[in-house]
Amino acid sequence: MFDYRYHALSLAAVLFAFALGVLIGVAIGDTNLVSSAKNGIVHNLEGEVGEARDQVQTLQNRLGDEEAFARGLYPLAVHELLNGRSIGLVFLGEPSNQVNSLVRAAVTQGSGTLATVVAVRLPLNLAGIAGEAAGTHYAELCPAGGAAGDCSAASPQLLERFGELAGRQLVSGGALVDKELLSRVRASLLSAFDGQLTHLEGLVVARTVDSRLSAQQAEADTRFEDGLLAGVAAVGVPAVGVELTSTDPSQVSWYKGRRISSVDDLDAPAGQAALLYALAGSAGTFGVKPTADSLLPAVTPAAPGQ
Repeated sequence: MFDYRYHALSLAAVLFAFALGVLIGVAIGDTNLVSSAKNGIVHNLEGEVGEARDQVQTLQNRLGDEEAFARGLYPLAVHELLNGRSIGLVFLGEPSNQVNSLVRAAVTQGSGTLATVVAVRLPLNLAGIAGEAAGTHYAELCPAGGAAGDCSAASPQLLERFGELAGRQLVSGGALVDKELLSRVRASLLSAFDGQLTHLEGLVVARTVDSRLSAQQAEADTRFEDGLLAGVAAVGVPAVGVELTSTDPSQVSWYKGRRISSVDDLDAPAGQAALLYALAGSAGTFGVKPTADSLLPAVTPAAPGQ
């Protein structure tokens, strides 16, 4: 049966194809039309690129203004936060000149003093420490029955107690029972020492991890580190863990597991400000990494008359 709808659709398709062919033929044959279209596209693109450049320049100018404002506000925000307090810096592992300089600058800006900087030699030289601690029960950190340099029989509990004593003495200036011990084992325990042992009112902790350590060495180091932070906490001195934005692997989770505040962007002004507020008593995990709770501590306005 003859279908007029089918015939009409077929005729429309033919006419559409004919019209499209005419348009294509004209476009191909008319170089002026093609050139005009090309010029129009180029002109539009140049305009859009120009607008984008203007926007970028505007944003750069605005960012520069905001950075200048932050630099100007920073000294006001942190001035006298530490109010003359003596602060210590302990490296658990390899020391860093950059971290040392950043912490020193921040503490100074906050009206404090970086009085003590030490680096704990990791992995622990238990044989050397035991030899220097001769005459005390810490000589058992490397039992006499072990082979030379092999201190695998060291008691984990003794390692923690030794770490706790070291932490207490580090922040108390040695004014404790067995006060000479830290000085006696200093050569084997510390790879760097700057300043003096004195009473500290805050401790900055910078930890690095050597992936080449054996499981046994890593366990011994961790026992000592846990004891050291426990000793610092027992004296009532606030400890704050720090790292750079480039630190890999991050140690924030380790700090958090020891219940101390941390800053993961020490190399930024916000990180230095967060460090000072944390040393002054604000608790939390601050910075720009996914593990951070916030960039900065929440600052409570002072009450009228204060």
